[in-house]
Amino acid sequence: MGGPASRSTRSRRFRSRDLPARRRHGREAAQGRLGDWAAGQAEKEHRWLPRLAPGLPLAVPVPLGLGTPSPELGYPWHWSVSRWLDGAVPEVGVTERPESARSLSIARQLADFLTALHRLAPAGTFLPGPHLDLVGESLASRDADTRAAIAATADVFDADAMTSAWNAALGAPPWSGGPRWFHGDFHTGNLLADPDGRLCAVIDFGGLGMGDPACDLTIAYTFLGASGRAAFRTLLATDDGTWARGLGWALCTGLNAYTAYAATHPRVAAQTTRQIRQALAEHQC
Repeated sequence: MGGPASRSTRSRRFRSRDLPARRRHGREAAQGRLGDWAAGQAEKEHRWLPRLAPGLPLAVPVPLGLGTPSPELGYPWHWSVSRWLDGAVPEVGVTERPESARSLSIARQLADFLTALHRLAPAGTFLPGPHLDLVGESLASRDADTRAAIAATADVFDADAMTSAWNAALGAPPWSGGPRWFHGDFHTGNLLADPDGRLCAVIDFGGLGMGDPACDLTIAYTFLGASGRAAFRTLLATDDGTWARGLGWALCTGLNAYTAYAATHPRVAAQTTRQIRQALAEHQC
């Protein structure tokens, strides 16, 4: 659940007959009620996905058309139509069996996708900049909200462990490489799998940006178990600082979603509880 833009959300694409068009962690968002938090997503996906898709090993939405805002109809945002992608949100349980072939296969697919995404040519190679819509927020900008969420959930999770993990993430060396593409909301709900359980697509690029790619490591805690996570880290060849910052993104986005929705949405409570506990277990290894 997480990336620089709308990291607390989970999305699912529907056929037009299945409106509402998206479900975002408890926010049932029919057309006309998406809100400003997703206002730029259609334009961003329309601009960038056709350019990035050829370099990615999994399918991504292919925009077919970009609709114009219609304030007079109560919908003041751009909207888009994308080619339908077959698949279903994968089951988390298959990645939690120690040393299972499926767990290691999925870890490899995730690592291959992120490696390809993070190595794509910079935005300016495709279109002259600047591209302000690709600038993400920093982990430090989440500090006050995350500490407040730690205090608010101290009766559910280990506050000392959360504080230790969060401090370690903030204290990790900053990203020193050049700006890298990141998905920005790379969690289980934005993956699609085929009937055999193999990943076949990645959706919802509203958080797409360039900068520190650590935010995309949230997937290690929303989807993978300990053995799959270890394989994922090895395959991705992630340095210690990036791994620590990624854990911080998993913790802060999990806490954000938990405090916002857990009391009224049991599914979100279960998902974010797993995410937070996986992050704490990794920190305490």
